[in-house]
Amino acid sequence: MLSAVFLDRDGVINENREDYVKSLDELRFLPGVIGAIGRLTAAGFRVVVVSNQQGVAKGVIRPEALDEIDQALASELSAIGSRVGGVYYCPHLQQDNCACRKPKPGLLFKAASDMGFDVTRSILVGDSPKDVQAGRAAGCKTILALSGKTSPDEVAHLALQPDHIVADLAEAADLILREYGPDEVRS
Repeated sequence: MLSAVFLDRDGVINENREDYVKSLDELRFLPGVIGAIGRLTAAGFRVVVVSNQQGVAKGVIRPEALDEIDQALASELSAIGSRVGGVYYCPHLQQDNCACRKPKPGLLFKAASDMGFDVTRSILVGDSPKDVQAGRAAGCKTILALSGKTSPDEVAHLALQPDHIVADLAEAADLILREYGPDEVRS
């Protein structure tokens, strides 16, 4: 089975906004993201986006806007001969207590089932404690990127520590390729 790299979206792929990324006009890719995803896919990883998007349930994000953002990412990646293997969103409110909202691992399990890979031989890169919790609950290795919600000062106080802490997705990709090449993750 192929291994995968799960990526949170806001704060890992693009700038996080407290008021949500509601349109393509508000989308700002973080530096090095496109190249990092390209390196991961070239190494044989399936890259899968898993993101909480409760702004949809709140009515501040149109589902079409999520599609436009996905298409913009796909276009940027296509320009370098790469792509994202799948995109999975939880559109529910936090209080809905659904199985797909991180820190629950439902999105990861759904992607693994749909795409046919072993979630326990995968890695999750996120920017919040919820991402780390979801990855651990699914049995993934976890990488916390300090490019979004979590500050360096908060790391020591996290109840659940990630396997690795990096500055951003570019550094995460370097670490994954160095420490967890596809063969190492699968074995």
